[in-house]
Amino acid sequence: MKAAALLKGLRQLYPDANCELDHKTPLELLVATILSAQCTDKRVNLVTKALFKKYRSAADYAKADTAELEADIRSTGFFRSKAKSIQETAKILVAEHHGKVPDTMEELLELRGVARKTANVILGTAYGKASGIVVDTHMKRVAFRLGLTAQTDPEKVEVDLMKSVPKRDWIFFSQAMVWHGRRVCFARNPDCPGCALNRVCPRRGL
Repeated sequence: MKAAALLKGLRQLYPDANCELDHKTPLELLVATILSAQCTDKRVNLVTKALFKKYRSAADYAKADTAELEADIRSTGFFRSKAKSIQETAKILVAEHHGKVPDTMEELLELRGVARKTANVILGTAYGKASGIVVDTHMKRVAFRLGLTAQTDPEKVEVDLMKSVPKRDWIFFSQAMVWHGRRVCFARNPDCPGCALNRVCPRRGL
């Protein structure tokens, strides 16, 4: 598939595609992204509505009672691991970054619970920096079906996509593909007949 045709279709379908995790600051986005692992954005947004009022800075998370933080995020699943990631990351932010979320891939990858997917979300959404392409379960599925990659490892998928999609479009592409995966190209029973991209999609694997 030619990336130009796909991007044109995605822009027509999702001109306002954006990150669906509610946030106002890079720190809030970082915490929300950590919580989103194995959890829906809808659930995360329900939890963070109260969480972000209670914890307003990296220092607040760093010094929080661990059991209390675990209880606050329990419904997102894997709450012990997520609480540990949030607190250890917050401590690094306080100690090494004056409580601020860094804006480089290298520094973000040093934080606990942050791999390339999360780093790309932060850089693209919070800082407008196209350092890579967000590869989550939706992106992997849709990119495979569209014939953009035959890889299954997220980093290898990202490499393939970065070669196919112009860098200027990486941020929009990351968001629009996730939207398409959530709205049309479902894991089970994708709406191929009703898909506006079906003319350019080989529907590989279906």
